[in-house]
This record gives sequence, structure tokens and C-alpha cells, in this order.
Amino acid sequence: MASSKSGERKAQILQMLAEMLEHPKGERITTAALAARLQVSEAALYRHFASKAQMFEGLIEFIENSVFGLFNAISGSETSGLIQARKAILMLLTFAERNKGMTRVLIGDALVSEDERLQERMNQFLDRVEASLRQCLRNALALNELPPTDDIHARASLILHFILGRWQRYAKSGWKKSPTEFIDVQIQVMLS
Repeated sequence: MASSKSGERKAQILQMLAEMLEHPKGERITTAALAARLQVSEAALYRHFASKAQMFEGLIEFIENSVFGLFNAISGSETSGLIQARKAILMLLTFAERNKGMTRVLIGDALVSEDERLQERMNQFLDRVEASLRQCLRNALALNELPPTDDIHARASLILHFILGRWQRYAKSGWKKSPTEFIDVQIQVMLS
């Protein structure tokens, strides 16, 4: 029973941290501010997480599990590489739109003053996203949906940078510029 309560408290802490990150012009999040929002002591936070970096690692783990779980679902349900790529782009942009606080983690904004290993982990995440996009494009090549001379490395890089730009603009606009604005036309350009 205690581990269930502990798991619930950990989830509450991470949820509040993500909520606090939704304020793009907000101050650096301290454990004192986080504890105050949760109406607990800082010591209570440290009963569940050894450090603030470990809290951010919890958010990153949520992002990784969610995004790669969705990538797997897309590749498992679609045979067309172009449809896989289209759905993957939409998924990545929609994930950010629905998880504003996580978007600040995705773009590294929330990690600027934190332990540098967190940014390294996000860089690895982005490398994995690009590799997943390349796999979608490889599938498209195998099905002759793209010309045999297509450079899938360059195309996957372009798509990833487009997504990063959309996440960035969304966060920097104070959540006003939707990452999915004009998306159908833009995906058409990237995948044709």
C-alpha cells in the first residue's frame, strides 16, 4: 500500500512540475517553489526524488515512453512509410500542443540551468526521434513511395528541424502559435 501512495505522490510532484513549466516566461523552478505549490515541505519532495535533476528525469522518461510508444503504434498499424511519417509528424506536434510544460523540456528551455546530463538525454531522445523518422522514410523507399535517389537522412533531418522549430515557436509565443497550424500543406511539402 505504501508504494502505491509513494507512486501517486511522485506522479503528483511531476504533474505539478510540468504545470509550473507551462509558464514560458516564468522564473527558474526551485524545489522551494515546487514544494510550496504542492503544500509540502522540501524534505517531502526529497523523500521521493534524490534531486531536482531526478524530477526532470521523470518528466523526460514520461516523454520518451509516450512518444516511442506512439511511434511503435504507428509503425505497427501502418504499412505505408509516407503515412507513418505523416502520422509521426502529427503525433510529435500534437504531443507538444497537449503537454505545454513538456514542450519546454523538449526544446531544452527548462533544462538551461539544470544538470547538463539532462540536456544530453534530450539530445539522445532527438537522435532517436530522427532515427525513427528515417525508418518511416526507409519504408517509403522500399514501397517506392519516394524516388530511389531520395536522401532519407537529409529529409529526416529537415523534418526533425521543422518539428523543433514548431515546438520552439509554440513555447516562445506563450502557447499562441499552434504547432499544427497549416500542418497539412507543410507535411505535403516535406513528404513530396
